[in-house]
Parts: sequence; C-alpha cells; structure tokens
Amino acid sequence: MKVTQAKSPEHFHKVVDCQYACPAHTPVPEYIRLIAAGRYTDAYMVNWWSNVFPGILGRTCDRPCEPACRRGRVEEEPVAICRLKRVAADNKDDVTGRMPRPAAQPNGKRIACIGAGPASLTVARDLAPLGYEVTVFDGDSKAGGFIRTQIPRFRLPEEVIDEEVGYVLNLGVRARLGERVDSLKAVLADGYDAVFVGTGAPRGRDLDIPGRKEAAQSIHIGIDWLNSVSFGHIKSVGRRVVVLGGGNTAMDCCRSARRLGGQDVTVVVRSGFEEMKASPWEKEDAMHEGIPILNYLVPKEFTHANGRLTGVLFEKVAAQRDADGRRQLLPTGEPDLHIPCDDVLVAIGQENAFPWIERDIGLEFDRWGLPKLDPKTHQSTIPNVFFGGDAAFGPKNIIWAVAHGHEAAVSIDLFCRGEDIANRPPPETSLTSQKMGIHEWSYDNDVSIDLRFKVPMREAEIALKDIRTEVELGFSRELAFKEAERCLNCDVQTVFSPKLCIECDACMDICPTDCISFVDDGEESELRTRLRAPANNASQDLYVGLGLKTGRAMVKDEDVCLHCGLCAERCPTGAWDMQKFLLETAKPKAQSCGRAAAPRMPAPVAAPER
Repeated sequence: MKVTQAKSPEHFHKVVDCQYACPAHTPVPEYIRLIAAGRYTDAYMVNWWSNVFPGILGRTCDRPCEPACRRGRVEEEPVAICRLKRVAADNKDDVTGRMPRPAAQPNGKRIACIGAGPASLTVARDLAPLGYEVTVFDGDSKAGGFIRTQIPRFRLPEEVIDEEVGYVLNLGVRARLGERVDSLKAVLADGYDAVFVGTGAPRGRDLDIPGRKEAAQSIHIGIDWLNSVSFGHIKSVGRRVVVLGGGNTAMDCCRSARRLGGQDVTVVVRSGFEEMKASPWEKEDAMHEGIPILNYLVPKEFTHANGRLTGVLFEKVAAQRDADGRRQLLPTGEPDLHIPCDDVLVAIGQENAFPWIERDIGLEFDRWGLPKLDPKTHQSTIPNVFFGGDAAFGPKNIIWAVAHGHEAAVSIDLFCRGEDIANRPPPETSLTSQKMGIHEWSYDNDVSIDLRFKVPMREAEIALKDIRTEVELGFSRELAFKEAERCLNCDVQTVFSPKLCIECDACMDICPTDCISFVDDGEESELRTRLRAPANNASQDLYVGLGLKTGRAMVKDEDVCLHCGLCAERCPTGAWDMQKFLLETAKPKAQSCGRAAAPRMPAPVAAPER
C-alpha cells in the first residue's frame, strides 16, 4: 500500500463525502458548524462564495450531497444539508457590505453571457469583480432563467430570486434584459473576447399520439405552461387535470394545477414509482397534497369530442427482462384505462434548442443536438465560445449549472490572458489541527443520537389556496441547531503520525466502528479482506500509515469512520490528531491587466464549540 500523504488534498476531499458529491464542492460541514454557533451570516457567505444562490438552493437543490452523507450510513436519514443552507439565508444579517465591489478599473476584456440563468450569472459573478466587462442577454424582462420561470412561487418566493440575482447584477454586470439573441454570428461580430452560452434546455418534449392536434387547445407543454403561470399569463386550469411525466417538472406542474383550481389532478408515468426521475421528496410533497401517481401506463390517445379534450387513453405495461437482461416495458394485455380530464400537462422531458446558432460558423454539434465541448473546460469548437448549464450537457439542476459556470469562468479568464485553459488551477486547501489540549478539540465531537428533524410545513388548506404562498416554512433556529448537531464533522480528519505510535492498540480498542487495523502490508484488494471489519467499499480510499517499528501498516477504513475523535483522545502518545480540512475550488484569480486579486471566500474559522 502507498502511505497517505497529508499534503495530498484528493484523499481528504473524498472523505468529506457531502462536499465531494456537491458539483460546486460547497464546504458543507464548515457552514453547518457556523449555523450551530449562530453565525448565520458567516455561514451564508461560505455558501455564497461556492454556490452563489444559497437562499434559492436551500429551497430547490436536488441535494446530491445528502445521499452521500456519512450520517446515512449509521442511520436511515442523512443530515438535512439543503434545508440548513436555507437557515443561513433566512437568518443572515445584511450582507451587502460583505459582497465584492465592482471593479475600479476595467481590464479591457468584454464577455457576453447569453441567457440570464444560474450558469451565466455564476460566470458574471466570478468575472465582473476582476474588471471584465460582462454583458448578460436574456429575452425575459427579469434575470434568473429557469429559476424564475419554471420553479413555482410556492416553492421559491420571488423576493428570494430578486435578492440573490441582484447580488450578481450589482457587481457592475450589464443586463440587457428583454433582448432575445437571434444570432450567435452577430454576437461574435460585436467583438466580444469570449462568449458564454447558458440558455438552458428551453424546449419541452411533445407527445405525438392520436388526438394531439384535435385537442391541442387543452394540451400544454409543461415547462411552457409553468412559464406562463410564473408570469401570470395563466391563472386557472380545468377541474380535472392529467400530468404526463415522472420528473421534477411534472411534480411542479401537478402541484401548481392543484392551486389553480384543479380538484382532480393525477400524475401518470410509464415507468415504475421507484424509477421516476423526480426526487423522493418531490413525490412525497405531491402525494401529501392529495395527488395520486399512477405507474406503468403508456398514453395511446387523447380522446376528444367536437374539438374538446375529453380524456387520455392509456395502455397498461409491465417491466420485463429480455434474453440479454435488458429491461423492457411490455403490454400486459389488460384492457386500456381511460382517464377523463379537462387539461393535460405534458412533462416528459426537455431538449436543447439552438435555432439562433448558425451552422456555418464552425460550432459543431453531436448527434443529440448538443454542442461538442471539452468536458473540463467547457470550450466549444469555436475557441472563444463556452457553454454551461443545461445548454452544455442537457437538463440537470441549478447546482450543476453553478458548477459549470465556475469552470467556464476559469476557462474564460485563462483564455483572455492567453494561457492554456487545459492547465486547470488546483484548489486551495488547508489542514489545521483542532487540538486545544492534550486530548481536547475545538469542536463538539459527540455523536448526536437524534433522528432527522422534519421541516415544518404550512397547512395544506392554506397552502393550496394561493400559488404564491410558500409551503415549506423552514427550520426555526432551535430546530436548525438540533439538526446541525447531527453532522459528523467529516471534514475534521483523523491524521496519523507513525513515528509517535507505540502500537498499543488503544485506538483499535476504543473505535466504535472497528475501522482501525494494524496489519501486515500487502496489495490493496487482498489487504481490504484482512482488516478488523472488511473494507468493501472500494470507491472510498483507505487511510494508510507506514513506518511503524514492527513494519506493520496502520490501515483505517475511511468509509465507516465517524470522525468522533475517540482514537485521538485515547492515544497516549498523540500519534492521532484531529485536523480540519478545508477545500476551496479554483476561481479566476487575476485580471488580464494589472493582476488584481480576486474576491475570496471568508477566511477559514475554527470549528466552533456548540
């Protein structure tokens, strides 16, 4: 085995599972400890520097961090990471004075961002303070992209959007709103040094089955319908509504329909319930509001009479495996099911649409209609044109758009400075001892026995009356403290010094998960089987300490370590230490002219006592 080097950030980054799983690599345990200490403004700024939209994401993020949470390995539910983010946003003080200031002097480089969604706004946030003249174009009258147009107000109040979009626009960004870009060639001809395309996936997929044309007046594309609802163009819906699709857009459609007069709203999905793309909590919220979800039904026909929609006819299917083991949905032979309805909302997926990009300017597309990009740099086949968000790799979530925006901003900065954009700057990391005494640490390492706390919800009879009434009320400060206590401080790492170890086995004896072993060295695959508890998760690296007097190796299974610090407290020689690891992903660092310093994340803080 190779010894684990404390100077190597990759090992410790992977151990902070929540941060590692977050596309924007938000330092989750850092801001959770700050919330526990009542330092909400500091927690907000730690979030803002990483993910740009803490208040928005605290309500709408797809939460890739939570399935990765170490707490979910010791009990059923992970820490409510996403909703704690909202706590920071809801309880912060005025942060205006802590935001970067517009650049005092322009650096002579002009950047065009097409689309005012989260990816473009992230690019603008990263580049504008460095002196880049950033212009954001969007056909809508307000910035925000699909944050504003597709997420219902009962999930995300407009004032939250206005506030966090405003922080970006106030950095000196030129917002040309209400100006739809109809030609990339024309934008390039205006002499911009770089162009970023963050237009999302604006085309909803349609369903071409019999009756589609005849009943077209009552059949709506989901994302277009949500857009019209968001801007107040649609204020009512039929009493009986069928929503086709199993993603988050379908959940937003059905819940919006309930608030606009739909008394009998049904979601119909061709797949199984567990295979639906909607997040589990989105499905739960819909069903909590009395919306049934019917599965394994394939739409065959829109029924109609005299040009009026009367319902949808469905074929019943079942999941079966063919001879090669591939899963197929095959008809069961049962009678078709007819569901009467007044309106249908089609939410079966989204596609990219680039009719405004000419096909003779050197920008290449793949067979799925997506631009051909370098996946790391986001650079297209036109060197000064970059893509991000849904426009780059297809529909995902806001946090992915933010991550793309950060990477594209780094690329644009390097490109404008004439440097190799493939030479990505490394993240900034620190590893700091939390020792305050011989066996004391500057953080609370007691493992809470509390189960996950529920976010308070508004009563359904009130929430369903107004589409702009927010359903989730958010954690109170008291509940937030209790939920924050469930965090296992995965960023406070166990760091081992072999030279100080006397191999007394005290750390092994006290370890509650048997994750520490002293064994003869060997090949990793074989050595994993000889540990006190077999290390079966090969995706999580082992922590290895070599140089012991007996020639053995200290091996710790990072996958099941609780970061409780008992090994360090028990060790008589101080061979174990608890050290806080902090990683900040690379951001653009300098102006093209003058190399002025970029704004930075707030300085790392000691892990506070609770």
